[in-house]
Amino acid sequence: MLLTDSATQPSGHAVPSLAEIERRTEALAQLLATNAVERDRAGGHAAAERELIRASGLLDLTTPRAQGGWGQSWQTFYAGLRRIAQADSSLAHLYAFHHLQVATVLLYGKPEQHEFFLRPTVEQRLFWGNALNPNDKRALATEDGEGWRISGPKSYCSGSVGSDRLTFSAWHEPTQSLLIGALPSDRAGVTIRGDWDAFGQKQTDSGSVTFDQVRLEPHEVLVRPGEQATPRATLRSQMAQLILTNLYVGIARGALEQGLRYTRDSSRPFFAAGVSRAIDDPYVQQRYGQLAVLVRPAEVLADIAAQAIDQALALGDAVTAADRGRVAIAVAEAKAVAHRAAIEVSSQLFELTGASATSSRFGLDRFWRNARVHTLHDPIDYKLRDLGRHALTGAFPEPTSYS
Repeated sequence: MLLTDSATQPSGHAVPSLAEIERRTEALAQLLATNAVERDRAGGHAAAERELIRASGLLDLTTPRAQGGWGQSWQTFYAGLRRIAQADSSLAHLYAFHHLQVATVLLYGKPEQHEFFLRPTVEQRLFWGNALNPNDKRALATEDGEGWRISGPKSYCSGSVGSDRLTFSAWHEPTQSLLIGALPSDRAGVTIRGDWDAFGQKQTDSGSVTFDQVRLEPHEVLVRPGEQATPRATLRSQMAQLILTNLYVGIARGALEQGLRYTRDSSRPFFAAGVSRAIDDPYVQQRYGQLAVLVRPAEVLADIAAQAIDQALALGDAVTAADRGRVAIAVAEAKAVAHRAAIEVSSQLFELTGASATSSRFGLDRFWRNARVHTLHDPIDYKLRDLGRHALTGAFPEPTSYS
């Protein structure tokens, strides 16, 4: 349910209206855009930009009002994420993964854990990071009395550098299954390294995390080894996949808007076009039309998938495997189209803007580099396979960390 101006948190602080949330999102996106090119060149830890995100209040967006948050729909979150990704997809990724960890607590944790983890998140303005890469099984969980000890490395830990709290997974050898927990990022034995060095998505604070005999208390365990996930809990992977989808869509829209701006303001027409302005070249017009019809369907499908997630979450524990399967199909459709839009638009814009647009001072290549790095998260062929199999047989994707 969407909030109104009169909605309040239990603490009595007013929850922002939708209009105010949109205003804050737009203001944040514009702030991040002002130095996005320079920061893309430099890379490194996004410390100052984290504080801009924190100051916006938007970290509270998806935390339930019962824990002091704004209790907004995930559709509202995804729409805002897409706008931020137009300006800076690295910082959008960082922002989104905070909310994914909030979802992790809500989907995996018990009600008392919701209160334990999320009320301090709001009251202390904590920023969450992630060390929950399920395919990296090097970090091991061993029993230690009523608690656990965690030891070993984790890779691709988005948002871990500079975080206040971490969710993580560790492999439990006896049961051949994962333990999933949450703890303070500065817990003794936790080492976070800013060693992400990809040519795109440079400021996602995606370091590596090493655990050295880290003590985990029983109340910090969200999923014990061997626990069977409910259909509702498996919605987490779909929420994560739709984060990636909206990042791709934001990149595509951002690249298209920047290309249009450059063509209007700076491009010179090809001599054979017979026009005095590049915007009057019919081939330029046609090509921009082709790019526009890549971006718009991606936006629409992303919105449809977000609605499906909200509808499934509204069912609570009554979510069935079929409900979850329908969400997975909607997300796979959106992601497949967004993937293509991000890669194609960010690449083809140079054919429309010309050689001068490749100057490093414009930084237009950052859209392609960010899209190319991020779309490698998991192979799109498996999403297309899932969609084809569903079309042929009616089978839904098997719940995994990626499907």
